[in-house]
Amino acid sequence: VPVIEDEQTPWKLLKLLKFISLIVVAVFVFGLALCSKTSFLLLITFANEGTKVLPDDQRPVALLCIGCALITSSVLLFLKSIWKACYKTSKLPQKRTAALILFMEFLASAGAAILTIVAMPHFDIVTNITILNGVGIFSTLLQVVAQCYAKERNRFLVPSITAFIFLLLGYVLFVALYIIKAPTDTKMATWVGLAVGGSLLLSLNWWENYFRLICESSNSILLKNVCRDMRNCSNTLHIFSSLLRIAVTACVLGAYVPLGEMDWNIVNSIPSRETRIIAITVGVQLTSSALCHWFSLTACKMHALRRCFILPLYLASLAVMALFSPQCNDLKKNEDLSKFVCKNKIKYSFSGWSKCEDSIPTILISTSSSLAVSWWLGLILGTLHLWYLNVYRIQRTQDLFIRRLYEGAFIEQSLLLNTRFDIQTGHRVKRNFETVMIYLCATMWHETYEEMMNVVISIFRLDKYRSKKQPRVNDFIFEAHIFVDDAFIDVEGTNCWFSVISIFMGLDEKLFRTKHQVPAQKIIRTPYGGRLAVTMPDGNSIIVHFKDKNIVRPKKRWSQVMYLYYLLGWKLMAKYYLRCRTDETCLLLQREKRNSYILVSDGDTDFQPAAVMLLIDRLRMYPNVGAACGRIHPTGSGPAVWFQKFEYAISHWLQKTAEHVFGCVLCSPGCFSLFRAEALMDENVMKKYAMESKQASHYIQYDQGEDRWLCTLLLKQGWRVEYNAASDAYTNAPVDFKELYNQRRRWGPSTISKKNSSMSKPYMFYQLFTIISVIMSPATICLLIASSLRFIFNINGSGALILAAIPPAIYLVLCFKLKADTQVTVAAFLSVLYAFLMLVVVMSIIGTMVKDRTILTPSSIFIIAMAIIYIITAIMHPQEFPLLSYSIIYIFSIPSAYLLLIIYSIVNMNNVSWGTRESNSATGAPVTLKTTAQKGKQHSSLSCYSQTQHMHLVQPMPILTPAAKSAFQRFLSWAKCCKGSDKPYRAGKPRTSKTMFPEADEEQFWWELQEKYLQPLPYDERSNHLVLFFLNSLWLVAAFTLQTFERNLSIQIPMVDLNLEYTDRFIVIDPIALMFILGFALTVLIQFFAMLYHRISTLIHYVAFLDTEPKEQKMVITTQYSPGQKVFQETTVVAVDLNFQFDLYCNNYVITSVFSP
Repeated sequence: VPVIEDEQTPWKLLKLLKFISLIVVAVFVFGLALCSKTSFLLLITFANEGTKVLPDDQRPVALLCIGCALITSSVLLFLKSIWKACYKTSKLPQKRTAALILFMEFLASAGAAILTIVAMPHFDIVTNITILNGVGIFSTLLQVVAQCYAKERNRFLVPSITAFIFLLLGYVLFVALYIIKAPTDTKMATWVGLAVGGSLLLSLNWWENYFRLICESSNSILLKNVCRDMRNCSNTLHIFSSLLRIAVTACVLGAYVPLGEMDWNIVNSIPSRETRIIAITVGVQLTSSALCHWFSLTACKMHALRRCFILPLYLASLAVMALFSPQCNDLKKNEDLSKFVCKNKIKYSFSGWSKCEDSIPTILISTSSSLAVSWWLGLILGTLHLWYLNVYRIQRTQDLFIRRLYEGAFIEQSLLLNTRFDIQTGHRVKRNFETVMIYLCATMWHETYEEMMNVVISIFRLDKYRSKKQPRVNDFIFEAHIFVDDAFIDVEGTNCWFSVISIFMGLDEKLFRTKHQVPAQKIIRTPYGGRLAVTMPDGNSIIVHFKDKNIVRPKKRWSQVMYLYYLLGWKLMAKYYLRCRTDETCLLLQREKRNSYILVSDGDTDFQPAAVMLLIDRLRMYPNVGAACGRIHPTGSGPAVWFQKFEYAISHWLQKTAEHVFGCVLCSPGCFSLFRAEALMDENVMKKYAMESKQASHYIQYDQGEDRWLCTLLLKQGWRVEYNAASDAYTNAPVDFKELYNQRRRWGPSTISKKNSSMSKPYMFYQLFTIISVIMSPATICLLIASSLRFIFNINGSGALILAAIPPAIYLVLCFKLKADTQVTVAAFLSVLYAFLMLVVVMSIIGTMVKDRTILTPSSIFIIAMAIIYIITAIMHPQEFPLLSYSIIYIFSIPSAYLLLIIYSIVNMNNVSWGTRESNSATGAPVTLKTTAQKGKQHSSLSCYSQTQHMHLVQPMPILTPAAKSAFQRFLSWAKCCKGSDKPYRAGKPRTSKTMFPEADEEQFWWELQEKYLQPLPYDERSNHLVLFFLNSLWLVAAFTLQTFERNLSIQIPMVDLNLEYTDRFIVIDPIALMFILGFALTVLIQFFAMLYHRISTLIHYVAFLDTEPKEQKMVITTQYSPGQKVFQETTVVAVDLNFQFDLYCNNYVITSVFSP
């Protein structure tokens, strides 16, 4: 077990990673914004009727490109909304809400089209740069209205008023400039009027940013209903609005071309060189705009709003002006496009005046400079609130940006004005989340001493990370609970002993360095056995519950039922039902349910506080997430562990990321997961989870895969389960073949509900194909081995198929005849033989490529593609890249894992034992403990879940039966063992208090919980004879039937040699095998792209975490270590008939501060 203070976190590398990531994002935001604005201005210039860049009759091409730049974001929004509609039901908005949205979208899209398509091509390029900074005039006006309507003193009212004045002054100077220049030019006056009008209409684009604030401050029910309807029906409104914007832009473009005496037919006769340059320009504009929008979102989610978002966008506008002002061409003198783009001499054109002319009036220069400065200052002051905006880790896009839409024509202005505007009063106040309560619940089942210390050390790290004595951050508080199964073991000569008390009665001084006195532990007698309450050195509590299996049901699921009902039913719900039931009480209860989490852990799990914080982020930011899990790393050594390390790696790298991206995770592992209390307390979750197994399918679903069953219940209620790859946890893996087979036999499938919004039809098809692939994997393995036998022994397909099917058929028969342990022994022997066969398979594939002199066969292409995908995936996980070395063992173990193990699991479905860490100790007959207080009771403390019943504040003391007296005597002996020892303590006498009892109402709660859910189950001999023969027969018939007809359905394709030339030979391909290869390759390819997306999201989250966690806390949060190092001193050892040996120490805890050198 590692010392708590031994932290070896590579902070220099982490800071370097963070610095490089932020620099890359900032550079991309700046560069892409610059490319977007520059390319758009060039498109405007191409459409200028006064230039020779394009002949006047070819201007429709440039106008068409401008229209594409305007509608691209609407097309993307439409596709994204349609994609979301496939995942969940989209509500239809009310008529007045739809009318309001569509009317405002019509005005904004018409203004954008008029400004960019009709007006801007008639101005010079510098004027076009400055006029785009004035599109925020209506936003600043609404800022003033929203802040005044809030009736509060706020800090941005004066800047907003000043920004509006500057923007209005810019428009006045803009009009005055052209009046001074050409007062009699009515045509130019028309363009100026259209530019001003279009800009004003365009400024309505971000009205939703301030309308929601007005609705929140208003007492009007109508406004509040409209705002709520906009939020609830946003997906449908986005579909309608995007179609409307596309239609309006198309109408303006289609009407302007004929009105401007231009012809659309000229589009087909543009010279190829000009076409290529225009295509490159519009391609750069569309791509850079979309990528700039994405990188801007990334910067905000990385908690780098000021450094990587606001500042680069400000600088981009200045850079565009600096780029064109001194180097702008006199476009009226250019003869062709190539000269304009490449090598024409530098001239300057502003407002129709050429720099080559000597008579530019001074008043025009001063006026134009003033309007540019006015518009620029107006934009800066109008977005000043962004510098004070609070952004959280993994900030949701819909919470940060009001509109999903971006404007490619003016990318930096649209991104700045689209960012959420909040009314802030007084000085800057940092907004915090509500403090959440974490109940850390670990279950122990025959773990060894070193394994148990993994979770104990993790709990002590968490205690130091969020100390109650010196709180630095109040984001969460926690309380640890450990449930020890089979804690009371009868031994000859003593009444009891238990397996974990030595850990909590005294810790070895090598764990810590500075001594701290700890308050006395409390030994409490409970109806299920006993519990030990310990206060850790930094003030947090840890309660160890010791279960007597003769009183309550053992094993993990029933321990989980115990702590779910105890923590959520008794500690959370009961206290509110003791109060008056008012609306305020209901709101408080709902808030506490929302902010209470259950951290589920196994008894040998090893984790850092950072892993917990990253999971908390997922549940905080997304209210529909009911559970979140992290990356599980198996620990240990040996071939079985090496196989599991690579299997876990590819399962998390590809399968879990694909589930997270395309739908939601189906199973959150019980060794390390965070659950939301509100989700667990939802209808038909805890109640169904506590159901007793009475049918064969129940034993498989409820008891053998309790983690998957609990997640299935959450999914059925519409909750989402997510995966966070940055949250690492380490757990001991089965080290021998028997334990591995028993563990995999226990893990069973779960069902999927249609109610969950994350379960879309495409995701369901993906899961269906995945399940089919797993079911048909034995047949696939047989086909693979048959092909290798056919190559090596040069036999026909039927003979190779028979030879490949003989070993699994023999093993299937033996599984029906032999005991489970013998089955595992036979499987181990066959696995060794199959490992050599897999080597033959690999060599046969290579031999086939050499023999046929081609690599373009389906099998070789598949192998090479899979190798490339796995290598790239491993590179994307640099810390786990060494796991790729275990891929060889994984390949050799494929027949064992996907052929023999499936047969073993199906045949042994009747075996409901846990399979791992089974105890060999004698088990006594179940003891039923009942009290007179339980009999005839109609209203109990368990009725806290029903609002139609009430609770008793005082319950009568239980009257013990003889069986109960026997259990109580065992407890007294247990408590005496806790307190007494002949060992000389290091710091005097132990500080355990006298034996205590829980309060009467809590004790009554436990009695009734035991009676309803936790009574020991009788042993049912008949249930052990249930075997699913039909499933085995169905698998055999399906697999062999498909393989029988494959030769009659073979296809031939021409062979291509190494020079990629066709030969006279043909490759014979079995269509069934080809179908499996293509299907599996498609699945892996989909998972690969999901992995790339998920890795980027993980990097964003981790960089944001590094940027927001207090520096003094970081020394404790990300250390990774190798568990299993024993640093305890073994002194007085109590020799008992157990699987463990324990050290009994004094009750002085010693701990070193993390911040001491």
